Amino acid sequence: MDWFKTIQENVDLLSGIGSDPTGGMTRLLYSDSWLEAQNAVKNKLEEIGMETHFDEIGNLFGRMEGSKYPDETIMSGSHIDTVINGGNLDGQFGVIAAYVAMAYLKETYGQPLRSMEVISMAEEEGSRFPTVFWGSKNFVNEAKIEDVEAISDFEGIRFVDAMRQAGFDFKKGEQKRREDIKAFVELHIEQGNVLENQGLQIGVVNSIAGQRRYTVVLKGQANHAGTTPMGYRRDAVYAFSRICSESIEKARAIGDPLVLTFGKVEPKPNTVNVVPGEVLFTIDCRHTDSDVLIGFTQKLEQRINEIATEMDIEATIDLWMDEAPVPMDAKIVAILEEAAKKANMKYRVMHSGAGHDSQIIAPHYPTAMIFVPSIGGISHNPAEATKLEDLVEGVKMMASALYELAYK
Repeated sequence: MDWFKTIQENVDLLSGIGSDPTGGMTRLLYSDSWLEAQNAVKNKLEEIGMETHFDEIGNLFGRMEGSKYPDETIMSGSHIDTVINGGNLDGQFGVIAAYVAMAYLKETYGQPLRSMEVISMAEEEGSRFPTVFWGSKNFVNEAKIEDVEAISDFEGIRFVDAMRQAGFDFKKGEQKRREDIKAFVELHIEQGNVLENQGLQIGVVNSIAGQRRYTVVLKGQANHAGTTPMGYRRDAVYAFSRICSESIEKARAIGDPLVLTFGKVEPKPNTVNVVPGEVLFTIDCRHTDSDVLIGFTQKLEQRINEIATEMDIEATIDLWMDEAPVPMDAKIVAILEEAAKKANMKYRVMHSGAGHDSQIIAPHYPTAMIFVPSIGGISHNPAEATKLEDLVEGVKMMASALYELAYK
């Protein structure tokens, strides 16, 4: 196999489906381009002799039966949807990597002992509808119909209508979770700049960071900017600035892998000559250790209330996301490390600060991830890119891991 040619051709093929006239990719769940891409993957899988099928909600599967242990399945893949005006590697390259690695193994070694399966998951990003991980949550039977029955996209199209228009529907009744999956390995671009900055080719992911997200509202009193003395002000922006500055300094002092972001800030009335009486802001905090994450954010909540009390300001704190860290399977991580060492790849073991389908799958099946570098750490952006030689190394790493898992 000509690795460079094969990978580039497959990236180009899928990148032409849903390409945005302004640059980048837009391929949203149940859209025409999404369906076209899934069918293009289906055709590629069938070209190498895989049996293919869609599940009820649109996850695509391609299966190569094992010769000795057909009821033990080694799976790889990722999601096929994109963010709006995103890059051409996030998600879809994991699907390409799974297909190319399995095609190489079949071509080189013939039928595997265990069954191998590619999954192209319907949705992960939450870009069209206010729901995420729809594909992987359905795969592990964690999806809830009531979470999507009443939601619509930005054009008012109901989730249910879009799904049925694309030819899919909800699962019928209770279904038993599959028991044949013995390993799931996902390849993904890093979406950060650690590997590139350290001159490394491969990241072996041993954990996905937990996340806690908040929306906080501070209510003071709006007043005249010229006639209200400083000592009489109930300035919500000043309160926010104290919270933000203190919290970030504490996060910096603790250091990696803790990260803290105040990503959205909305002051009211947001005009030049009025003391701001209200501020809405968000907090995103992540760490790979659940105790550290919870402990840090509980102290943060306490400090918000203390500052609010000091300044005679009302604070409302809404913790609306509380996702625990997800460890990867130690045995598969060891297999990945050994494959990297044998190939003399420059690698490191690392955690993922971003969420991935693997975090949904890992609590149910042995799971691990491979990262390849992102140029400039850029992702969810038309400028998203990875050197072709790094993409090739990632797929070779995937092939080595799948060989260990499916052929031995």
